[in-house]
Amino acid sequence: MTETINIAGRYIGEKHKPFIIAEMSGNHNQSLEKALQIVEAAAKAGVDALKLQTYTADTMTLDINEGEFFIDHPDSLWKGQSLYNLYQEAYTPWEWHEPIFKRCRELGMIPFSSPFDETAVDFLEKLDVPCYKIASFENTDIPLIEKAASTGKPLIISTGMATAAELDETIRAARNAGCEDIILLKCTSTYPASPENSNLLTLPHMKELFQCQVGLSDHTMGTGVGVASVVLGATVIEKHFTTSRAEGGTDAAFSMEPEEMKALVVETERAWKSLGKISYGPTKAEVPSMKDRRSLYVTQDLKAGDILTKENIRAIRPGYGLPPKHLKSVLGKAVTADVKKGTPLSWDIL
Repeated sequence: MTETINIAGRYIGEKHKPFIIAEMSGNHNQSLEKALQIVEAAAKAGVDALKLQTYTADTMTLDINEGEFFIDHPDSLWKGQSLYNLYQEAYTPWEWHEPIFKRCRELGMIPFSSPFDETAVDFLEKLDVPCYKIASFENTDIPLIEKAASTGKPLIISTGMATAAELDETIRAARNAGCEDIILLKCTSTYPASPENSNLLTLPHMKELFQCQVGLSDHTMGTGVGVASVVLGATVIEKHFTTSRAEGGTDAAFSMEPEEMKALVVETERAWKSLGKISYGPTKAEVPSMKDRRSLYVTQDLKAGDILTKENIRAIRPGYGLPPKHLKSVLGKAVTADVKKGTPLSWDIL
C-alpha cells in the first residue's frame, strides 16, 4: 500500500490533512460563468481539488424516452426524465474543461475529472490531469478502468453498490494495467444518502482488505459523516458543491454550499489533528494543569503533637500536597511542628 500519494504536489495519506474534493457535476446549469463562480467559491472555501465529469449524453446512454431509459422511480430526484435528457442537461461541455482547469490552477486548486468512457480519458490526457476518478456506477466497467489505469496516474474509485468481489476485480484490473496508487472511496449511491446507510465502519476493513488508502464520497447532508470518516482512516473526502442550492442544478439538492464546505474543510482537519497517537499521562501542554489536581491540605491551625482527623485535613485543590489516596494512611498520625491552615500536607511534617 502506498502510504503517501502525491497528486500535483499535494500529499495524500494519514500523515497529512484530509484531501477535500468539491464535485461540480451539473450544478453549473449549462453556464460557463456559473461554473467559474463555483470554482471561485470552492477556492475560497479552502478545498484542495475541484472535480468535473467528462461525458456527453451519447457516451452515457441511448436517446430513448421509454422503458428502462426513462426514470420513473418515485424517490428519484430526476423522476420524469429520460436518462438521455438528464445527461444532456447535466454534462459539462468539453470545451469548458480547459478554462475551468486553468482557473482552478490559478487559484491553487487541483482540477481533474471522472471520465465515463475511453474517449474521455484520451481528451483528459491532453489537458494533463494529474489523476482520475472512477464513479460508482462505472466501478465495474473494467475496460474503462484499464484505460484510465494505463496512464499510470492515481485512481480514486468510488465503491457505491460494489461487492468485495467486484472491488477485488476492479483493483486487480487497475494494478495489472499499471496503476500503483489507488484510493477507494466509501460511497452510498442514493441522493441524498442517509447517515444510517453510510456504514463507515467499512473504511478500516476496506483499507486492510485491499491494501490501499480509503476515503469517502459523501452524499449525506451536513459535515458530520465526513468528520467521522476521518477518525476511521479517510484521507480523501469528496462532496458535491454549488454556490446555492436555491439556484437549482441536477445535483444541487444534495450539494454543499460555500459556508458548509468551508466548515467541512476546517472540521475534518481538526478531526485529523485530534487523532494523534496512543497516549496516557499528561501531555506537555497539560503539565501546567497538574497543580490544579486535588491533594491533601491542612484545613485548621495545628499545634505540634495534634492528631490528623477528617476535620483538620481534606482533599482540595490545588495539587501541592500528598495525593488523596494517602488520606487513610495519614489519619491518626501526629504533626511534628505547628502547622498553619492552608499548608499542603507532606510526609516531613508527620
